[in-house]
Amino acid sequence: MILLVVGLLAMYVPTYITLDKTIWNIVGQGHGPVMLALTCWLAYQRWEGLSSLPAGRAVAPGAAALVMGLLFYVLGHSQEVLMFEVASQILVLSGLLLLYKGAAGLKHMWFPLFFVIFLVPLPGVMVDALTGPLKSAVSYVAEWLMYAAGYPIGRAGVTLTIGQYQLLVADACAGLNSIFALEAIGVFYMSVVQHANKLRNILLAILILPISFVSNVTRVIALVLVTYYFGDEAGQGFVHDFAGILLFMVATVLTIGVDSLLGLFFKEKAKTKA
Repeated sequence: MILLVVGLLAMYVPTYITLDKTIWNIVGQGHGPVMLALTCWLAYQRWEGLSSLPAGRAVAPGAAALVMGLLFYVLGHSQEVLMFEVASQILVLSGLLLLYKGAAGLKHMWFPLFFVIFLVPLPGVMVDALTGPLKSAVSYVAEWLMYAAGYPIGRAGVTLTIGQYQLLVADACAGLNSIFALEAIGVFYMSVVQHANKLRNILLAILILPISFVSNVTRVIALVLVTYYFGDEAGQGFVHDFAGILLFMVATVLTIGVDSLLGLFFKEKAKTKA
């Protein structure tokens, strides 16, 4: 077992070092370490239960998953495709669970494995294709709300003009990566509260997407207001020092609020004592 752990660390520690030096340093993708910490926490929470499971083997599917995962790792590592290299963990770990604990082990650890998806770098083509429309939509809604509130604001594409200031809505403020990160936070919240009602979980999962959009609109409006009242220098400082924190704070509060509203319609069954 020790040799197995050492082997996994030898494979994937360099992968995360590369992520830290490259993608996680890009503005708008700094959520990577947070996603990694949450994944490790989810695995840790389930580790005791996994250890208590009886030994079981699903050799054929386990070996198939392990081999497929190793092939993905070799391909990603040799061709410097981080998406394949990171995603290979899901198959490698699934294969090992099947080989050592059988289907029960995989079922027990399925959620931490699923959460690894949020560590996988999104394809650049997908990010570029979806970020443009997202930025336009966020810019439009932010301008509409502020104009309705009486602010002297105009918009040209994704550039907002308020007073003598012009602000470009950047990818970090309204891009696909921020939506992806907020979706991860919402999914993590669902795993923590563990509602028994499946319909409530499904509705909350669907509503996480509009919650993420509203959070991005709030972030942009906050930036515009800070710039309008305190100047461009204060606005730029706000972007780098607080905007990301504000984004996650708003998303968390909205998620809890929406979940509380759903709770008015979906009552959890009280647990009866034996």
